[in-house]
Amino acid sequence: MSGGGQGFFQAASWGSLPRRLTELEGVHRGLAADRVCGSQSGSLADMSLSESDSSCFCGPLEETLAAEVRATITQSLSDAAHTLGCSKLILPDCLPRSIGQELLHLAACEPCGLRGALIDLCVDRGDQGPLCAVEQIAVDATLVPTFHLTLVLRLESGGLWPKVQKLFKGSRPPQASAGSPGLWNTQRLSVGFRAIKRKLYSSGELLIEECC
Repeated sequence: MSGGGQGFFQAASWGSLPRRLTELEGVHRGLAADRVCGSQSGSLADMSLSESDSSCFCGPLEETLAAEVRATITQSLSDAAHTLGCSKLILPDCLPRSIGQELLHLAACEPCGLRGALIDLCVDRGDQGPLCAVEQIAVDATLVPTFHLTLVLRLESGGLWPKVQKLFKGSRPPQASAGSPGLWNTQRLSVGFRAIKRKLYSSGELLIEECC
């Protein structure tokens, strides 16, 4: 994704997602969805629907949508290496799966399920710099979002990886130039992250979850 400088967000570009969303809309069409999600005109319908009255979204199609969002997040992070000041950003194998599970968990009893999510993707660089805004993703741009989710990922600051980085930096050959940093400027994300959820149709408090 191009041009997403630090502090600026761009909407994600989806491939097969419209077809997935059409399937989801057919399966989950009901009274609750009609009241909250049916309008594509940009206006909210009855957002006073209580969480206990809304249908919980789960099942294979919602999991498929979560996988699409997870893939977009993974690609956005890979494309954001330059924004984070490194040549390559490594994601632990378990991180995308953990993010997908958290998305399903937080969207389960929302009126529109995961379709109603507006996701801000950020990376906490610790003592290397301020919080970096990577991407903003509207899961279904035809709907008014029903909840806002901020995912704060962290650069790994403990464990084996920083020690490996220091080892390579200490043995860096003199001919290595700043223009081709290669492995010398590679960063790795931690397996842990923070999820901050705010409902956009009520004045409830923030829900903050630490995931590891």
